[in-house]
Amino acid sequence: MIGFAAGDLSKDESYKLLSSAIVPRPIAWVSTLSADGGRNLAPFSFFNGMAVMPPTIVFSVGYADGNRLEKDTYNNMMATRECVVNIVTEATAEAMNKTATELPAEIDEFAFAGVTPLASVVVSPPRVQESPIQFECKLHQSVRLENELGRSDLMICSVVYIHVDDAVYAGDYKIDPQKLHVVGRLGGPHYTTTRDLFQMTRLPSQVNKQEK
Repeated sequence: MIGFAAGDLSKDESYKLLSSAIVPRPIAWVSTLSADGGRNLAPFSFFNGMAVMPPTIVFSVGYADGNRLEKDTYNNMMATRECVVNIVTEATAEAMNKTATELPAEIDEFAFAGVTPLASVVVSPPRVQESPIQFECKLHQSVRLENELGRSDLMICSVVYIHVDDAVYAGDYKIDPQKLHVVGRLGGPHYTTTRDLFQMTRLPSQVNKQEK
């Protein structure tokens, strides 16, 4: 087995190992507003749900080699402390990929990608109408992760409102995975879908509750 000391890796080497090994990763398609009301939409694949109660999701804003200027998503969230995390599906994958393009701050990525802004209920940033699940969020905390080789900003977000399309809702607060058709990120340019499903039943607890 090949081994790598993390402290000896370059940023590119670390990225390739992590992004191709920790897979598939869901994609946070994050919509924000600038302080003056400009719309922004960008995808982040270092993303997941981190807590059920209080409902919390986390994504990481990473920066390109040699560039530590804040990204629009980071600037907007620090100014407004709000965002919407939209879930990416097969139907929206191409539009999501367009919003990964580095564009001037004044460009509206909703228009650039051809998706529809939809008013939110609690927060100011719009949702992506074409996304079947949207999480309205307020920024709980931003944590900067940085060394001499690179920087990421970990955005810890409190979920304040959840929208679920009737087409993917299975009832009883559950999403139908066979209808959602979510897209996951792999290493490099590779993505995957969730069409191949299998089930496993968790074994019952072997611990007597009185022993805890």
